[in-house]
Amino acid sequence: MPRIAEFYGIVIYMYFGDHAPPHFHAIYGQYEAEIEISTGAILKGRLPRRAERLVRDWGQEYQQELEENWNLARAHEPLQTLPPLE
Repeated sequence: MPRIAEFYGIVIYMYFGDHAPPHFHAIYGQYEAEIEISTGAILKGRLPRRAERLVRDWGQEYQQELEENWNLARAHEPLQTLPPLE
């Protein structure tokens, strides 16, 4: 599970060959959620409200790069590390 970003204690991962719809995983302490790339919606799991807002803001900012990483992950290619939320 490659780590693609980290900010404010939130770690973002993508799995190789993961299931549709395109998404990434956000982990914050004991919380974990799958976030849909296109909408920012939580597909599974949960995050505290503040962490969820930060992840959605970051996901919107890097949506295109996340979609590119999704395609790379599906092809089992190395993923790009993305900048943190600032």
